[in-house]
Amino acid sequence: MAPSEPLTPSALQALLDAGKLAGSWTLDPARSEVLLETRHTWGLLPLHGVFRQVSGNGAVTAAGDVTGIITVNAESIDTKNPQRDKHLRSGDFFNIEVHPDITFAAEGVSPAGDGVRVTGTLTIRDRTRPASFDAKVSVADGEIQLDGTLQVNRRDFGMTWNFIGIAATDNSIVVHAVFTRQ
Repeated sequence: MAPSEPLTPSALQALLDAGKLAGSWTLDPARSEVLLETRHTWGLLPLHGVFRQVSGNGAVTAAGDVTGIITVNAESIDTKNPQRDKHLRSGDFFNIEVHPDITFAAEGVSPAGDGVRVTGTLTIRDRTRPASFDAKVSVADGEIQLDGTLQVNRRDFGMTWNFIGIAATDNSIVVHAVFTRQ
């Protein structure tokens, strides 16, 4: 069953408080997507990439506490340009030989705006930083869908390569995560 429209913060909180979402959840990689969006050529051109391999899981306690992790295989980046993808996998950026994964560990959710704020930590190249993003949440029988965008400055994670200032340092990680009940 497809998720319904995004829930209001109060509707989601009511489901959490009632324990209706309690249990273990697994990310459905076939229906989930993690994108990289940035700009290059001195901010003139958009750059879009998709990470082709993503996994994860989550848990909701009877009290409504939410935790989870999403793991992205950095080698799976696909920008439709093999030469650029090879460079992104190199030591200038993701350094996949040493740091194959990017992870976001969620430590909680709270009402925010017209959705939720997901708080946790982001780890890239073995550098872990606090991170949070606003998201919309939809719920259907046995499924939770989360849609949000995490803003990241790549310099915070040791990715400082920038030949003559051509590459943007501020990037967006766009998450469409579909979790199914275990």
